[in-house]
Amino acid sequence: MSTLKPEINSRDHIQGDDSASVTIVEFGDYQCPYCGNAYPIMKEIEETFGHQIRFIFRHFPLANAHEFAFPAAIAAEAAGLQDKFWEMHDALFENQYRLNGELFDELAETIGLDLEQFQQDCTSEEIKSKIENDFDSGVRSGVNGTPSFYVNGTKFDGGATDLYQMLKESAE
Repeated sequence: MSTLKPEINSRDHIQGDDSASVTIVEFGDYQCPYCGNAYPIMKEIEETFGHQIRFIFRHFPLANAHEFAFPAAIAAEAAGLQDKFWEMHDALFENQYRLNGELFDELAETIGLDLEQFQQDCTSEEIKSKIENDFDSGVRSGVNGTPSFYVNGTKFDGGATDLYQMLKESAE
């Protein structure tokens, strides 16, 4: 059984309470259609289970298959430097159907980023290194496709719908 490596740490983007009973880590790619399909289900999980869920997103851009996956991850991380990682994360998935190199600045303006700072941060080697570390974490954790989910540190064999069903059954 695959486990999350490394464990959740201060470099991760985290939503939810530290005291939540269920921690979900998603390895995702902003251009992956399966991740795009999982996105609204993950939102529903967060809404349904509220404070019981802590959600972490790690980048796993499949750059060979998805031209804009890595640049999208960079955009999310650059937004994170202005404390708007989750706003960009959501905007990228909600606009996945029109993902291209010009969309990032538009989304940055839409979510209220300092555009000049955002553009400068998008060239940061530190951001690229963070994304590569997330990817390496996925490889070490046994990710073999996106999205991949880890529940309380253990790989979940199933998609977002299966995850939602499992959580509902666990709560009953």
